[in-house]
Amino acid sequence: MGGVEYLFKNLIEGLSKRGFEVSVLTRRLKGTPRQETIEGVKILRIRTFNRYLFTFLSLPMAIIMGRGCNLIHTTTFNGAFPAWVASRIWGVPIVITIHEVWLNKWRTLTDMNWGSAAIHSFLERLIYLLRFDFYIAVSHSTENQLIEAGIEKKRLKAVYNGFEHEFFSPERYDGNIVRERHGLGDAFVCFSWGRPGVSKGHEYLVKAIPLIVKAIPHARFLLMLSGRDSYKKRYRYLTGLIQRLGLNEKVLLIDPVPRQELGHYLKSADCIVIPSLAEGFGYTVLEACRMGRPVVASNTTSIPEVIGGKYVLVEPKSPEAIVKGVEMVYHGKYTISDMKVFAWEKAISEYANIYEKLSSTVQ
Repeated sequence: MGGVEYLFKNLIEGLSKRGFEVSVLTRRLKGTPRQETIEGVKILRIRTFNRYLFTFLSLPMAIIMGRGCNLIHTTTFNGAFPAWVASRIWGVPIVITIHEVWLNKWRTLTDMNWGSAAIHSFLERLIYLLRFDFYIAVSHSTENQLIEAGIEKKRLKAVYNGFEHEFFSPERYDGNIVRERHGLGDAFVCFSWGRPGVSKGHEYLVKAIPLIVKAIPHARFLLMLSGRDSYKKRYRYLTGLIQRLGLNEKVLLIDPVPRQELGHYLKSADCIVIPSLAEGFGYTVLEACRMGRPVVASNTTSIPEVIGGKYVLVEPKSPEAIVKGVEMVYHGKYTISDMKVFAWEKAISEYANIYEKLSSTVQ
């Protein structure tokens, strides 16, 4: 589950518990019913060949569902246009949550060719040209990027996502389970995980490994990559890079595990590396920091806003900076600060306040 899905799942559940009547229109994935009601939340799914077609095929149902509601809430990218059309037809206020702004970055943050990246940037620009009643950014980094993109500050607010701090409490997990499972013994373990997309920057960590091993010969690296089917080209690139650099004995490629087991891997690590090129909010950063392990993370976008505990911030896109950061962790030379708390109750309250204000002022 990505950050967008995680936000809306918890937001919907929280609003429903507060007495809001919530209906959801989303894309139908294989194995899911066309419609169902979960804890009072009505969910309708539209089957489409890909996510791009959802923009158009969901439009009739978005218009039908928009009639009679008090407010429409959408997000980037593919659901924004049909939600906006429905809101304009029925005169219903509309809120859009923006997780990341990728204008003119599609070429550098994805493996798209120039033409495809230009089209995506153009379509994203069109979304920002539509007039939504209110914009919610999930971090101040995203908020500032939206202002640069031309969004009026008076229609914009940063509302941090919530985070389940108790779920990632270190007392719940045992790193020795992972060390024994993979025969790591007393190795200096570095762990990194996530989808193998360009924006996650895993290749910079892989390129740093030969230099890290020179400085820390007993270092071992656990790399957990999810979404292989969706990122086949990138996955092949990363595994090929590991082979070309002769790192098969040092790098263990780990299959993704259920969320309730991720904490064991986080706790097993002596150093957690998050080499992202961009993060809208940065759940991986919070999960790592909450486990109390030292973190080496890119000094970019929202990461400095959410990071806490033991950490070293490094220049993004730089294997050399990652090497230096890991060496600093190895020698105990990292920043120590208080953990930052992101409560779901606070996030849900802020969303509810925005809804209520819009419903009473937008005609």
